[in-house]
Amino acid sequence: MPSVDISSGTPGLTGYLAVPDAGRGPGVIVIQEWWGLVPHIQSVADRLAAAGFVALAPDLFHGVATTEPDEAKKLMIGLGVAGAADDIAAAADHLVRSGLLTGAQVGCVGFCMGGGLALLAPTVSPHIDCTAAFYPAMPWPDYRPAWTNYAGREALIHQCEADLPSTGDDIARYAEEIASHGGTAVVETYAGTQHAFFNDDRPEVHDATASALAWERTIDFLHRRLDGPF
Repeated sequence: MPSVDISSGTPGLTGYLAVPDAGRGPGVIVIQEWWGLVPHIQSVADRLAAAGFVALAPDLFHGVATTEPDEAKKLMIGLGVAGAADDIAAAADHLVRSGLLTGAQVGCVGFCMGGGLALLAPTVSPHIDCTAAFYPAMPWPDYRPAWTNYAGREALIHQCEADLPSTGDDIARYAEEIASHGGTAVVETYAGTQHAFFNDDRPEVHDATASALAWERTIDFLHRRLDGPF
């Protein structure tokens, strides 16, 4: 895989880098689910590159990945929010310094655990302008984003219907916090969907129609915010 060292992050931090055929483009950070930096996340980075973006997925578990839900939950709960925030900020800094970008700002896309961290991302780096969070999970007691840093920034939240009882109130509150601090938050809810509906490596929950719509909205959103080529 096209692995890169992210030197300004935690020692040993690496990531998966996907570059468009043009060799340059707007930058996007891709944040993993609780499984780790698995092939599905790499494929998302590749799809972003095919859409014209330079995509970097930092390996927040530092080489560890799993297919077992119990192990994945332990990895997620054991992830320190502050350390993950530092690694995301380092990934943004790496992209900006790479010479591959057509702009000075980057976006972010994250899924489940990574969706929660994607919501956090614009608060941890001046380089992160916008974020798209897919069915975000925020299970950490120290998850307290500095919403004041959202001024002028934007979040797009893709919410699945099945998650509404567990995360719907939190997401609504976070959207209000973002708006009250000068940012913009749009929440899109996908009727009939299960958690992880975008993950086509999980046929038991994947929803092709909802995934296509969420992806189209995400690409349009990132292009609009980052002035990428259409």
